Amino acid sequence: MIQGIQIVILSLDVLLQHCLKCLHDISSQWQKRLPSTPTTKRQTYISIHAIRNTRRKMEDRHVSLLEFNQLFGITDGVERSFFAVFDGHGGLDAANYAATHVHVMVAHHEALPSDPARALKEAFQRTDAMFLKRAKRMRLRSGTTGVCALLEGDRLHVAWLGDSQAFLVQQGNPVTLMEPHKPEREDERERIESLGGCVTFMGCWRVNGTLAVSRAIGDIDQKPYVSGEGDVTSHHLSGLEDFLVLACDGFYDAVSPSEAPGLVLGHLRENGGDWQHVAQRLVTAAKEGGSSDNITVLVVFLQEPAKILEDFLAHGNRDDEPLFDFGGGGVEVVSDNAG
Repeated sequence: MIQGIQIVILSLDVLLQHCLKCLHDISSQWQKRLPSTPTTKRQTYISIHAIRNTRRKMEDRHVSLLEFNQLFGITDGVERSFFAVFDGHGGLDAANYAATHVHVMVAHHEALPSDPARALKEAFQRTDAMFLKRAKRMRLRSGTTGVCALLEGDRLHVAWLGDSQAFLVQQGNPVTLMEPHKPEREDERERIESLGGCVTFMGCWRVNGTLAVSRAIGDIDQKPYVSGEGDVTSHHLSGLEDFLVLACDGFYDAVSPSEAPGLVLGHLRENGGDWQHVAQRLVTAAKEGGSSDNITVLVVFLQEPAKILEDFLAHGNRDDEPLFDFGGGGVEVVSDNAG
């Protein structure tokens, strides 16, 4: 037995030396010449903010991967970026697991090059199946909703489970991308009841009197009523899109998508086009609007923020168009004849 332990220690020592040698070789090469940075056609600016708020624990998690291809060694020439927000409940385990594994499942999915929407959808299912095995083994009861976005060239793919949501803003107007999975949705209610479950109202509509979402990763005690199968949608980007917002339900409890453009543009105007704290402005609006839940907001600008502001101010100053007042946060349309 002692001899076996010595062999293992020797093997680990050899492996360590090999790793150190590889690291030294790569460092030496980079000292002579740094690897070239891939050029991208799209300028992307990211603003993220998250708070625990009044809850005892922070159960939200988020992922932002601008250099998705570089992380996974994908060299097919298609630009990709990945973003996600996960809203855990009943503990941190499911949200942590999803934030660690979903993007990996996407990157290694065989359909990513040909059918990225399928890759996203099945990444949720595979992650759920893996976590359920872990949950059973370790007696974990937590779950998490999630929404993720894959920017791929001029295409946007969005997948979701539960009530975390994403929406686009195009020329100042919010564009609905999805419908959250809630028990009161007619199709979700029918699915749950067909499996032998029930949807009851206890402060809000809940699956079997417990969860207020009808789809999630985890929630082993509520499977199959709480489904781990996500939905996915794909959209062509015309170049007129301003920004994309991903957020948990703690944001949407107090701020509607129709209010977001005014909040964002109001912040840009007040700060000379500075975009870095835009997400913080949105989170603050949700908190001041009465949300007591964890709040996470991730804003992906698809154009230069200063240009977005410039375009909107120019648009508002046309004689034949309504004027926009961004000062109060929301968008107020003011008639040209208001005096």
